Amino acid sequence: MAKNADVEAWFKTYNNPQKPGVQRVRELILATDPRVTECIKWKAPTFVYKGNMASFYPKSKQHVSLMFHQGAKIPGDHAILVGDGDTARNAKWPDLAAIEAGADELQAVVRAWIELKG
Repeated sequence: MAKNADVEAWFKTYNNPQKPGVQRVRELILATDPRVTECIKWKAPTFVYKGNMASFYPKSKQHVSLMFHQGAKIPGDHAILVGDGDTARNAKWPDLAAIEAGADELQAVVRAWIELKG
């Protein structure tokens, strides 16, 4: 799993009670497929595979919040993707236990994105 130096530097200054959860979601996404990369966009860690896949909402203190920029296009029925607009979908986890319980589903969403993008 290749970690981006800019994202590593961002985490060093990130002061939020959800930091352990954000870091765990990051690990799970990067471990899903070596072609997924990360960078800082919109002042937040963003995951990329043939376009922007998802970005954290780093100000959230009640839960870990991850926005899939074009989540409405991701094929399949993924319960963690919430929203009813025609573009973005959000995934939220209240704590590390919920992240671990939903790890397989998160990785399934990432794999579906990769399959969609070819």
